[in-house]
Amino acid sequence: MNSLQSNPAFIAYAIACLILSTNLIFLWAFSGATRGKTKTAINPEDAAKFGGTLVESDPPEVARVLRAHTNAQANIYPFLFLGLVFVLAGGSACVAQIIFSIFVAARLAHTFVYLKGKQPWRSIFFIIGGLATIGLMLDIIWLLIRG
Repeated sequence: MNSLQSNPAFIAYAIACLILSTNLIFLWAFSGATRGKTKTAINPEDAAKFGGTLVESDPPEVARVLRAHTNAQANIYPFLFLGLVFVLAGGSACVAQIIFSIFVAARLAHTFVYLKGKQPWRSIFFIIGGLATIGLMLDIIWLLIRG
């Protein structure tokens, strides 16, 4: 493990993992907090235990947080898998720092503007994150071809 800990690309990856995981945990917790503010529950046992109103579907404010969380998961998990492949394939620290930083910044900004309902910023940050993922994929392909 010491060889990974001394690899700057791995350090960049580990930092990105920690920040992106924190983003997901924040959204997870925020969905519960938002549900608590609406005093609603979609499960009968939750309504009985916590005194909320049983509803068939999530209130709009809860649904927005859950959509933001789903979007984050759909984008973050593939990026993290690809980031690990990049590091294990011997990707450079400089490229790792650039691509990982761009993706992390785009995802954090995306979360913020998604929760605030801000367009076109939500789409812009989504595209930036997507382009960083594509760039990472292309770099992995280059690493594998180059050997």
